[in-house]
Amino acid sequence: MARHEGGCQCGAVRYAVEVALDNLITCNCSRCGKLGSVLAFAPASAFELKQGQDALTEYRFNTHKIAHLFCRTCGVQSFGRGLGPDGTEMAAINVRCLDEVDVFALEPHRFDGKSR
Repeated sequence: MARHEGGCQCGAVRYAVEVALDNLITCNCSRCGKLGSVLAFAPASAFELKQGQDALTEYRFNTHKIAHLFCRTCGVQSFGRGLGPDGTEMAAINVRCLDEVDVFALEPHRFDGKSR
């Protein structure tokens, strides 16, 4: 686990998170497939929203279990919130929105969200 900072394109939303970048996924569900997100997951306790709570807009679809949060100014979805399989509160981090992380050097595995 390493500490990373990130946020949206315009800078209104900023956060810090302790997260490992070795178990990443790309998902082909109707939302992630269109966004092109590369996702890492961290317990909610490892996530700190530093600024921008008032700049966030929420979108929920399908089972409504995941809060897809995006900046109302620039539209970038830099993270989301939900529950892990065991019920633990989690933050889903869009690794493309982490500062100084070369997403092309990473090797995410594919998750078939379209079939679920």
